[in-house]
Amino acid sequence: MRTFQVSVGVSNRHLHLSEKDIAALFGEGHGLTFKKDLSQPGQFACEETVTLIGPKGELAGVRVLGPARGESQVELSATDAVKLGIKAPVRDSGNLEDTPAIEVVSGDRKIKLERGVIVAMRHIHATEEDALRYGLKDNDLVKVRVEGPRGGEFHNVLVRVKKTYALDFHIDTDEANAFGLNNGDLVTVILEG
Repeated sequence: MRTFQVSVGVSNRHLHLSEKDIAALFGEGHGLTFKKDLSQPGQFACEETVTLIGPKGELAGVRVLGPARGESQVELSATDAVKLGIKAPVRDSGNLEDTPAIEVVSGDRKIKLERGVIVAMRHIHATEEDALRYGLKDNDLVKVRVEGPRGGEFHNVLVRVKKTYALDFHIDTDEANAFGLNNGDLVTVILEG
């Protein structure tokens, strides 16, 4: 068994918007307003926030992340999905086939996304160099061990390899709270064989 350590990135509810949906929600020609960098190079939190409306409830102040994407996507925790009354599947980012719809509101502007609501599959971002160093491949599934009073193991952690990524273990707020994890904590990746 081989192991290595990786830092944790806790992902709160957020959404990625297409250029078309940015224009519909914030006005034609609107550019997303940078707030702060995220752990992955080129990704950033925006000043813009929206309200998400589902069949049973709503969530206000949901952060938009940039840059714009080809298709809009909403990432929730399972708890968020229950509050909204949406059956959001656990998916890898970008895998939006057969995902639920949702309404998105910004001030007096409203759009309906016909699909795109997911609970993001927990995953590790890795560069090609990281993958080579640790013997990983894109789409591998690994385990992650957490130490401490709420310690345990995450199973079925997806590995995503891309030259532009930075090594990081991404989980949502439900998962982080269950294991007592915070941004920057170190956990151990377990590789079989």
